[in-house]
Amino acid sequence: GVFLYNHLQQKVRNAEALAQKYKQQQEALSAQLQVVYEHRSRLERSLQKERGEHKKTKEDFLVYKLEAQEALNKEKQDSMNRYGALSSQHKILKNQHDDVKKQLLDLQLQHNSLKLEHRKSLESHSQKFTQLQQERDSEVTNLQDTVFKLREESKLLRKAHQEVHSQLLNAQAQMEEFRQLKEALQKMPGLR
Repeated sequence: GVFLYNHLQQKVRNAEALAQKYKQQQEALSAQLQVVYEHRSRLERSLQKERGEHKKTKEDFLVYKLEAQEALNKEKQDSMNRYGALSSQHKILKNQHDDVKKQLLDLQLQHNSLKLEHRKSLESHSQKFTQLQQERDSEVTNLQDTVFKLREESKLLRKAHQEVHSQLLNAQAQMEEFRQLKEALQKMPGLR
């Protein structure tokens, strides 16, 4: 009975130790499971946030796509309008070009006519120029004679001017002597 009792007690102790071990394992697993739950909760929140951002990005992209399509359509319409305006302007410029070309032909005919008149006028002017040059040479000869005479007169006038200037200097010297004499006389007490 004692042996059986000891044997049963040994089994109970083994069972308690095993239960304690299992309890510790269960606590460790519970802690790990808690960590896993928290991690899963964080992942779900992050996933929810990513879904929200993805939805917003998708909406923004759709808005951008619509705006880009509208801008493209507007640009296409503007390009068509510009093409129409340029086409119309091209027609106007082509007509103007034809008019200018016709005017150029008329001007070329006028130019040839004027060139002939210019040649005739140049010959006439050349004859007149030769005549005027001869008259000018004659006038130059007369003017040279006049200049020679005037130079001679200028020499005589310079000489006369120098004489007058010399007389003026003499007169100024006499005036200075008179002034000094007058001052000397005024300083004498008997004459005062």
